[in-house]
Amino acid sequence: MFFLLWVVAPLAGVVGYLYWVAHDQYASYVGFTVRSEEVSSGIDILGGITDLSSSSTSDTEILYKFISSRQMVEAVNRDLDLASIYENPDDPLFGMPPNGTIEDIQAYWRRVVKVYYDTRSGLLELRVVAFTPEDAQRIAQHIVSESTSIINELTAIAREDTTRYAREVLDRTIERLKEARQAINTFRARTQIVDPLADTQGHLGLLNNLQTQLAMALIELDMVRQTARSGDPRITQGERKVQVIEERISEERNRFGSETESEDDTYSRLVGEYEELAVELEFANSSYLSALAAYDSALAEAQRKSRYVAAYQDPTLAQSAEYPQRFLISALAFGALTLSFMILCLVYYSLRDRR
Repeated sequence: MFFLLWVVAPLAGVVGYLYWVAHDQYASYVGFTVRSEEVSSGIDILGGITDLSSSSTSDTEILYKFISSRQMVEAVNRDLDLASIYENPDDPLFGMPPNGTIEDIQAYWRRVVKVYYDTRSGLLELRVVAFTPEDAQRIAQHIVSESTSIINELTAIAREDTTRYAREVLDRTIERLKEARQAINTFRARTQIVDPLADTQGHLGLLNNLQTQLAMALIELDMVRQTARSGDPRITQGERKVQVIEERISEERNRFGSETESEDDTYSRLVGEYEELAVELEFANSSYLSALAAYDSALAEAQRKSRYVAAYQDPTLAQSAEYPQRFLISALAFGALTLSFMILCLVYYSLRDRR
């Protein structure tokens, strides 16, 4: 009698529910992995170096966790409405609880979506169960789509990280180049001199010409003094000419530099200031070219590397129901009930023999 109550009656309830109440469930299978591909540059190709695509283990592990995450559940539920697919009042044991929270939906998601990950090969296999084969296939397809989106997002983040520092350096060098050019323009506007070095060369030519004229005037004056008498107007005129040339030479030399160093517009100061600005501009331009080359190199390196989801098995469309596994569940229930019955019997007889 006890065997009937403990084993037969519960087993009959389990079998009755499985075969007369539980609805058929269909499975959709999909297999994919994350591939990382690097396109060889022209130098590598000329050197005979080729890069083959390889699986990215870390990305696959991220994807393995992501499929069971709340973000995935919310995305699929937002687009497909999981409640309309899985809520089944006629089958409360295998259906989704009605009016469940997102936590309830995520807990049920782990029951109907199983992810199998092969750590050696880096392959992911997905099994999605639903009450219709079309719903199972749609959910599997949506999971692959969301997985592709998250991998693309990770790729974009990796590319941004690769080029961010180079972009920051380039921005700083551009700003420095702008400041150097602005300083040169300010100097030219203040002094009204485009190139003090070229302007200095012109004044040096003028000074050399004046010195030549001074030498000629001195020679002419000496020749007049040798032939003319004292008080000759030609001597006075020659001395005046020499004096004027000497004063002009002195003024021109003062423009190149002042002994007191109190003049701000002397050519020595202007040339020194211009040379400092020119050196700064040249250095800023060189830094800009180097930063631009580094940024282009980082951008090319980031674009050469890409990751993508490669499906080696597209979501399948079931033709027959695989779940619930009625015979297996019935056998397990029978084994568990029988084992518990035997344990209770052993406990009972052990206690009776001790009396």
